[in-house]
Amino acid sequence: MFRSLRIRNYRLWFTGALVSNIGTWMQRTAQSWLVFDELTDHDATAMGVVMALQFVPQLLLAPYAGVLADRYDRRRILVVTQGAMALLATGLGALLLLGLAQLGTVYAFALALGIVATFDAPVRQTFVSEMVPDTHLSNAVALNSTSFNSARLIGPAVAGVLVAAVGTGWVFMINTLTFAAMIWAILLIDDARLRHSPRAARARGQIREGVGYVLRRPDLVAVMSTIFMIGTFGMNFAVYLAAMSGSVFGRGSEEFGVLNSVLALGTVTGALLAARRASARLRYVFLGCAAFAVSCLGAATAPTLWIFAVWLVPCGISSLTIMTTANAYVQTTTAPTMRGRVMSLYMAIFMGGTPVGAPVVGWLTDAFGARWGMGSAVVAGVVGTLIGAWFAWRARRADGPSRGVPAV
Repeated sequence: MFRSLRIRNYRLWFTGALVSNIGTWMQRTAQSWLVFDELTDHDATAMGVVMALQFVPQLLLAPYAGVLADRYDRRRILVVTQGAMALLATGLGALLLLGLAQLGTVYAFALALGIVATFDAPVRQTFVSEMVPDTHLSNAVALNSTSFNSARLIGPAVAGVLVAAVGTGWVFMINTLTFAAMIWAILLIDDARLRHSPRAARARGQIREGVGYVLRRPDLVAVMSTIFMIGTFGMNFAVYLAAMSGSVFGRGSEEFGVLNSVLALGTVTGALLAARRASARLRYVFLGCAAFAVSCLGAATAPTLWIFAVWLVPCGISSLTIMTTANAYVQTTTAPTMRGRVMSLYMAIFMGGTPVGAPVVGWLTDAFGARWGMGSAVVAGVVGTLIGAWFAWRARRADGPSRGVPAV
C-alpha cells in the first residue's frame, strides 16, 4: 500500500504535499464559509460563482498548460506556481484582516488562483511519473490522493475552529506558510534520481495532436465523459455541505468543518483502497459511479445531521475510487511524450466543468432547497454508470483488446 514511500524523492514530495494540502483545505473551508455566512446571507449561488471562477481558467488555458508540462522542466514550473499561490493567499488574508475584502474581492482572487492552478495541475500530476518507476505509478497516484484527502480530514476541522476563534483572515495567512513546505520539499528533491520524461519539441499543432490522441482512444473518451459528469455535477461538496449544515440543519462553522472532515474520512479510505490495487481498472471507475449515486441519494434524504454525516463516508469512498482510478488509468496508458497534454485535457474536463455545474447546483439549492441541489450528484452518478455500461457493451462487441478497446 505504501511502497512508493520507499523512494526518497517521492517521500519528500509526499511530506511537503501533505503539509501544503492541510493549509489548502483550511483555506477552502474558510473561503466557503466566508462567502456563505459572512459576506452573504447563506447565498449558495454566490458560492457557486466563486467555485466557477476558480475553475473557468481550466476551460480556456488547460491545453496550453499541458503543452508547457510536456516541453519544460516540471520541477521549475512547480516552484513558480506554488510561490504564486502563496502570494495570493497572503494578499487575500491581508485584505480580510484589514477589513477591506468584499464579495467582489473574493471573486477576483478566486479567478487569479484558478489561473495559476490551471498551470500547476498537469505539472503536479505528471511530475509523479518522474519520481517513481512505472510499476509504482498507480500506487503513487493513489498515495497523492491519500495525502490530499488526509489533509481534508484535518484541514476543515481546524479551519472551523480557527474561523470561530480568530477569523477567516488568519486562516489564509497560515496557509501561506504551508506553501513554503511544498516549495522546500521540491527544492530538496534529488534531480539526478528523477526519471526525466522525453520533452516534446516545439512545433505547431501540439494541442490538436493531444485532442486527436484522446479521440482515437474510446477508453479515454469513456473515462473523460464520466469524469466530466462527476466533476461538473457531482463534486460540488462545498455547496452541498454548507447548504445542508447551515440551511437544512441550522448549524455553524464548527459543524461545517466537521462534516468536511467526515467526508475526508471516506475519501482517505477510498484512496488507500486504490493504493492497494496493482493496477487501475476501468470497472472500478464505473462501479464507483453506481456507489456514488446510491450514497449521495442517502445523504440528500437524511433526516438528521448525524445520519447525513454517516452517508458522507461512502460518498467519499466512491468519489475517490472514481477519481483516483481514472487518473491512474489515464497516466499509465498514455504515451510519455503525450502525458502532459492528455492530463491537461483530463483536468480541464474534470475541473473545467465546475463553472457550469457549480452555479447550476447553487441555483437549484436556492430555488428548491439543499436536498434537491444534492440530487444533482445522484444524477451524475447514474449517468456515469450508464456510460460504463455502454463502454462494456461496446468492448464486448469489439472483441476487447483485439480491436483496440481495453478490457473493462
